Order: sequence, then C-alpha cells, then structure tokens
Amino acid sequence: MKYSKYYPPSPPIISGYMEGQIIPAGSVQKLLCVSSGGNPLATLTWYKNDKRINSVIRTADKSVSAEITILANVTDNQAQYRCEAANSATEIPLFESTTLSVHFAPETVKIRIEPEELKPGIEATIICDSSSSNPPAKLSWWKDGIPIEDGNGTLKALERGLCGKAGKVPKLLGCFEDLQCCQKAGVATCHKHVFIHKEIYIHLFIVHSEWRRPKPTPHTKQISMLLSIDKHTAAAASPAKSAAQLSSVIILAMFGVGINNTSKPGLWGGTVSTLEFKVNITQEMNGIVYTCQSANEALQRSVHEAISLDVLYRPKFVPPPSSTAVGVENESLMVALQANANPISIIYTWSKDGQSIADGNNEVEHRIFSDGPKLNFTKLHRNDAGVYVCEARNSQGSASINVTVVVEYGTNIKSVSENVIVNPGEDAMLSCTVEGKPLNEEHVKWERLGYDMTIKTSSTFANGTSYLHIKDSQREDVGNFRCIADNRVANPTSRDVLLIVKFAPEIDKSPTLLRAASGTGERGRLPCRAQASPRPKFVWRQEGKDLPVNRTYKYEVEEKKVDSLTYESILIIEKVAPADYGAYECLAKNELGHVVETVRLDITSQPDSPLSLNILNVTHDSVTVAWTPGFDGGLKASYRVRYREANREQYKYIDSLPNSHKLTITGLKMNTLYLFSVMAYNDLGESKYLPDLQKAHTKEAPPPSQPASSLGGPPTTSATPLGGTSGTLLLVGVASGVSIVLLNVFVIGCCLHKRNQKRLKRGTVP
Repeated sequence: MKYSKYYPPSPPIISGYMEGQIIPAGSVQKLLCVSSGGNPLATLTWYKNDKRINSVIRTADKSVSAEITILANVTDNQAQYRCEAANSATEIPLFESTTLSVHFAPETVKIRIEPEELKPGIEATIICDSSSSNPPAKLSWWKDGIPIEDGNGTLKALERGLCGKAGKVPKLLGCFEDLQCCQKAGVATCHKHVFIHKEIYIHLFIVHSEWRRPKPTPHTKQISMLLSIDKHTAAAASPAKSAAQLSSVIILAMFGVGINNTSKPGLWGGTVSTLEFKVNITQEMNGIVYTCQSANEALQRSVHEAISLDVLYRPKFVPPPSSTAVGVENESLMVALQANANPISIIYTWSKDGQSIADGNNEVEHRIFSDGPKLNFTKLHRNDAGVYVCEARNSQGSASINVTVVVEYGTNIKSVSENVIVNPGEDAMLSCTVEGKPLNEEHVKWERLGYDMTIKTSSTFANGTSYLHIKDSQREDVGNFRCIADNRVANPTSRDVLLIVKFAPEIDKSPTLLRAASGTGERGRLPCRAQASPRPKFVWRQEGKDLPVNRTYKYEVEEKKVDSLTYESILIIEKVAPADYGAYECLAKNELGHVVETVRLDITSQPDSPLSLNILNVTHDSVTVAWTPGFDGGLKASYRVRYREANREQYKYIDSLPNSHKLTITGLKMNTLYLFSVMAYNDLGESKYLPDLQKAHTKEAPPPSQPASSLGGPPTTSATPLGGTSGTLLLVGVASGVSIVLLNVFVIGCCLHKRNQKRLKRGTVP
C-alpha cells in the first residue's frame, strides 16, 4: 500500500510590481503569484478588493504559478490584489497582497458662470470644475490663446520683462531710468511702450496731476496701466527730474485678474479641482472665448472646455483652428468659418485678390463658390492657392478674416538604402528619400517596435533624404528600421530598411525543428534553421563524424535562404534503416563563430500535445481559440478541440480545418463560463489533451446591430412549431444526414455482394 503525506505549501510570493510604483492608466500590468512545495501543490486564487478574478495557472514539478494581466484603470488606484494559496493541508489559506498606485487623468472639465445672465457693468465669476485626477490636475485659464494669470503673476512677469528680475512694486520704478520726461502745460508726463508679447504691449503712463489714457493703436491689443505719483512726492519733486527718482507710486489700475484655486477629494482616490476668476463685463467682451484646461502633467494628458460670453456687437469671427486651409490637389476642400454677432443675422462675402467669389445659391455651377461662412472647392487646382478674405456684416458693422489656402500633395518614399551590412562596433547609416509638399525633417521619422530609439540612434535630414545613424552597432541592433513619411496631407507611407550587423550563427531551437520522424525504408528529412551574417556554412555529423553528404545516394542536403538573416539546411536520408535513427549534429559556422545543435530522427509516432492554447476572441455566442502545435510525429497532424461548461462534466468536441491552428466555436450560451482544451492526432495515434486551464466567459448580449434571434435562444417573435425556423432546419439537416448514411450502407452492401458472387463463380470453375 502506498501512503502520501500531506503538507502545506510555502506562502505565495507576488512579483511583477513593487508597491509605490506608479502605473499609468491604460497600461498593462502583470502580476505573478508563485507558491512552491506542498503536497498536493497549492491551488492559487487571485482577488481584487476581495472579489475573485481569473488568472492563468501554470504548474511545474514542485511549484505552481498564477498570473493575471491588468489593464489599469481608475478603479485600480489603491486597489488591493491578493493571492491565496491553499491545499488539503492548510486550514487557512496562505496569502500575499499588494496595493496598486495608478495615475489617471481627468475625464471632463466643465465651465459655469455666475450669474448666468451677463450684463455690462456687472462682475461675473467664471468657474472651471475638473473631474477627479491622480495626481491632482493643474487647471489653467486661457483667453484668445494667452494664459490668464492673477495680478501678482502678471506684475512679476512685467518686472522680469523690464528689469530682468522679479521684485515688489516699489522696485518697479527703478527700471524706468530711460523714460523720457517732458513738461507740458505744467504737468510732467513720462511714458514708454513695453513689449511683452508679439501682439501685446503695456503702455505705462506716469502723471503728476491727472490720468491720461493713450490712444489705441490699430491692430494692437493695448493694455493701459495708470500710475499716479503720491502727492507728497509730487510736491517735493521737480517735474524735470527722472521718473527713477520718484520712489512712492500708487498703482491705480493694473492688468490682471484675481484667480482662486480650490480642490477636494474625488472618486477613486483622486482630487477634484476648481479654478475661478472674476471679470468685469463690458459690451466689447461679447463673444470672447475663455478656455479652461485641466492637465495631468504626470501623464501628459489634458482636457479642456471653452465658453463664449455674450452682448450687442458687430460680427466677430471665432478663431479657426488654423488660419491656413490645406487641401490636396484634384480633391475637394471646404473652408468653414463661424462668426458670432448680436443680432445674429449675418451676411457673408468671400473674395480673393479683390475679386468676389460667386455665391453657390445661383443656378450657374462654379468650381469655387461660397455658401455663407463656407468656401467650397469642388476640385482643387494649384493656382487656387492664396489668401481668401471672408467678410461678415450685420446691422452693427462688419468684420473680416483672412484664410490662406495651400494646395499640397502627400509624401511618397522614392527609395531607401538596401540591406546595410556592418561589422560589430561600427557605425551604420540608413537612408530614406522622400518627396512631398510640405516636406521637412518633422515629416520623416524612424521607428522600430520594441527598440529604444533614444539610446544609440540619431537622425539628420537634407535635400529630401532622412538619414538614421546607429552608433556602435551590435547584434541586438539587427533588424528592420521603419522609415515613415507623413506630412499629414495624405495617408502616411512607410518602408522598412534592414540593418545587418555581422554575427555568429544562432540555431533555432523550436521543438518542431529539433525533431524529425520517418518510417523504415522511407526518406527522412532533418531540418536545421539558423540566423547569421554572413551566410553560415552547415555541416552535418553523426557520432562526431562528418556525414558524406551529396557524395553518396544515402545523404543529401538541401539549403535555402528563408529571409535576409535566416538560412535552412535539410539533411535528407534515403531509405531510412534502424541504424539511422538517433541523434545528429548540425554545425552552423561563419567567420564570427559557430554553433552546434542536436537534431533527432525518430520513427514515426503519434504526435505530441500542442505546446499551448490561447483565447483570441469572445462574443456572446462564440469563442475563438488558437494553439501552438507540438511535434507532429513525422506525419500530418490534425487537431481536435474539446470544451464544456464550467459547471458540467460533459464535453463537446470539434475538429479544426486542415493545416489550421485556430478555431472558432459557435453556438455557445450567453453569459456562460466555458473550459477549453486541445489535442493532436495523426494516422498512428493521438496525443493527450492539454489540461482544462483555458477559460472564457461569453458576453451577456450581442452587438446592438445584431438581431436578437441570433443569440442561440428563442426569437422574440412568436415561436413556430419545433422551435421555429431553426428547429425545422435542424430536423431537415438530421434527416439529410441519416439518408446519406443509409445510402452509403446500401452501396457498400451491393459492392460486397457482387464481390462474393465473383468469388463463388471462380470457386466453381473446373
């Protein structure tokens, strides 16, 4: 009698994540739980906040592991993931847990105004509320593309512009030594234009006895700051003295707004932020667009919202995303603008070089025509490029805006460098020549999946050709670098350029390439596949001796080039005898080294089990699985998938199509957990099924566009006898199958009867 001693496993160990490590939302995080020892081996179970979740179980001789893959989202922030290990010898499961830290950006930002009804002369509060974010979102207000800061921030920026340093208000005048003072009508007035932006300047006025507002400058946004000299200082100072000597200044009006920023705890451990500012409403502010941006700087993601204020005014255009409209030659283009006005009745006219554009409402067809604020090109010509003026007019006046139309064509890669071969340690250069309009360095880039382009590579651009430079080329740099040309006019184009760094041969150790099988007396074929540069030379050996390949009828070798780096040698053994079975050595060598690998020749047998099984897709009534085949035993292998509902023991079976390693199982129940496995078979037998470890849970409902009657259940309309149309079709199918079987039995019976009759006749001949 055999006895087994039960003992508990070791506590589970979680790897793949270190607490405190930041996980960006939307990224994939894998956690692996491993428990060693125990008799029997432990059963591992994962939980998220005490809710059980599925995992991929893998069992070894003395350990078991369970892996989960997490697509991080907001619910994973501060979520506890726990792995429990238990077997027959544990009363209380052993466990290990970890808590995730997930950074997520705000999803929404909303703007509200208090009071809702705006009138000239009132003070309004414009409030921006941002949804939850981790870390807290940074809120900022923008007006006409320029950030809005509070009064202190604006003053400090002004001081830095004038003095080159930040300081308090009294120090401001210390920067005005170059101001020119004059005496006019007994009043000293000092002024200077200070440019702080390409379209904005501050006009400073320092007056003794009265305020003087400068006249507006056309096409310039003007901000006035009025400064008045303290009476005591004015009485003691001479009007001719420099403004730098006036030490006491009272700021009566200053450009800037008061901004209040608050925050409070939000959902999923995040923070909800609010940013508000106050503004005095004037008639000229009607239509001004304020934009609030909420940015998660850690994730480099942001959302924004804009709002437009309202009062009686002549038409004002909403700034388009760009003042340039780009079109593709021989294609259509529409330039759409928008203007706000009160009253809202607006008449639009378009022109180019002083010539009016035809209105599309008349009966005559034009290639270029206007339709209110829209300008349409039915088919672009190159000479259509230029500046177009749109004028909007209402009872209060008019406004105009210029739009530059550019006719372009997409990029096309004319040529790339052929396979570039360098020695290890040498620098390599790949080239990619592109044509297109516009075309500059920004329109051509290089990329390679899974390769850090920032470490060893740099790019240059000259005369329409982009060059990729790879420093100190090594084996790991071998592969295709993709040149991508995209000037955002048409679809991007790309081509691969192969970099080959010479390296010693590397033989492919895939299980299907290290074994071969053949029947006695048949032809045996042993594959050996290797990557190398330059091309390797293959040598076949048995028991340490080189085989006389291609010198006798017994051994031949076929060699071929699979791709630019991969080569294959196939040893052919004619009329395989028992002595030919066993291990063979494949030697691949070139000028940089050599490698030897053993390839076995066995007698044909049943196939090995597939190496793995994966779930590819799940719908409400189907599951698609794929598997990695194992050794086929030397014969053509077929595959059979079995599956069952998780709460039932009865299996269903389905065979895959020939030469296919993927299968879609249909007709499944909705919202049901299924277990799947796969096996291989050939003419000599079959392999074992893989363990029922792959699980899939069908979805609850089909896509909205799919009719309900396709769910595998009864249709929503009244049922027909025998379950409706599907039941009738089922009966017809069964009847047809039975008829075919009976017909085959009848034909076989007739053939056997005739053969027996012939035998009887031959037996009676004297």
